[in-house]
Amino acid sequence: MSRKTTIITVLVSLIALAIPAAAAAAKARPGAVVFSQAWSTGSGEEATLKGGLFAVRDGHSNQLTEDPADVEPSFSGDGRTIAFARNGDLFSVRPDGSGQRQLTSGPEIDSAPRISPNGKYVVFERRADEGAAADLYTVGSHGGGVRALTTGANDDGEARFSPDGKAIVFVRGTADSADQINDDLYSVRPTGGGLARLTVTPGIDEFAPRYFAGGILYSRGDSSDTPAAYADVYTMRRSGARQKPLVAGVGSAYVEDVAPNGHTVLFRRDQGLWVKRIGPGKARKLVQLADGSKTNSVFSSDSLRIAAFITVEHTQQLMGINVANGRKTELADSFESEEGTQIGPVIAWQP
Repeated sequence: MSRKTTIITVLVSLIALAIPAAAAAAKARPGAVVFSQAWSTGSGEEATLKGGLFAVRDGHSNQLTEDPADVEPSFSGDGRTIAFARNGDLFSVRPDGSGQRQLTSGPEIDSAPRISPNGKYVVFERRADEGAAADLYTVGSHGGGVRALTTGANDDGEARFSPDGKAIVFVRGTADSADQINDDLYSVRPTGGGLARLTVTPGIDEFAPRYFAGGILYSRGDSSDTPAAYADVYTMRRSGARQKPLVAGVGSAYVEDVAPNGHTVLFRRDQGLWVKRIGPGKARKLVQLADGSKTNSVFSSDSLRIAAFITVEHTQQLMGINVANGRKTELADSFESEEGTQIGPVIAWQP
């Protein structure tokens, strides 16, 4: 989440650059990976914060922006625009770092931008101030036309577009009689109409929603950051009907991504990354992760590869993983972060 105040930290978000259709047909290499990074140089009064958005391909890095507050990059479907957050406002830039535009401004805190499939507008979270509940808004991908999709005291976030761009699924946190927050899934049209509640599960959270070929896939369990947290993977139709477990009962399973072809889920379980075809059949473990590690990972646009950002203690790795055989390649050199840094990746690999 972006902040109006500057924090000396490392904020990493991963997103793959577009692969032209002709190159994809020729089985070209994967595109670049874009991430945000900020670090401090010097100490005391001499300390300086540096960073911005970076693109890495074949071990070579290219800096796209030069503001260390730039975080949460999100590509348009055609790969021509990146939306991102900076100090509580939203901006956009071309993949080569040119054409920077400011999309929102004002005292509110805007974060978590996601560009619509047609590339015309951006959905994002807006808070009145730090720690306040969020509402969902949209803004034109070139600025102007800010519109509220949701309003009220509830906390709305984790918005995801349907592949056709006609619906947005999101998580709404509401307080119960004991003042405990319960997360459920809702959907809304990009115009703000058609608000619908999809899940009603008191005492149980739904989170990490993704659209797939047959409806919506999501995590169900306890989304708190405590030892009691757990999750299973469920599916349902877009209307909320036919809710049923897909991965359940053998260790917690947390949704990471759904393949762009809409048929395979990527999830985290038992210190590993797993894939499973959405429907009958067994899951398959792709890679083992070290104890205490954290990961954020996404499918490539052809659904054949995965980009994974893996953190173990103070070491970060950016890996590519072949879905068919689990073979790993290093997309960028590993780097060591200083003690006390925070990692906040938001990942999306667009065509």
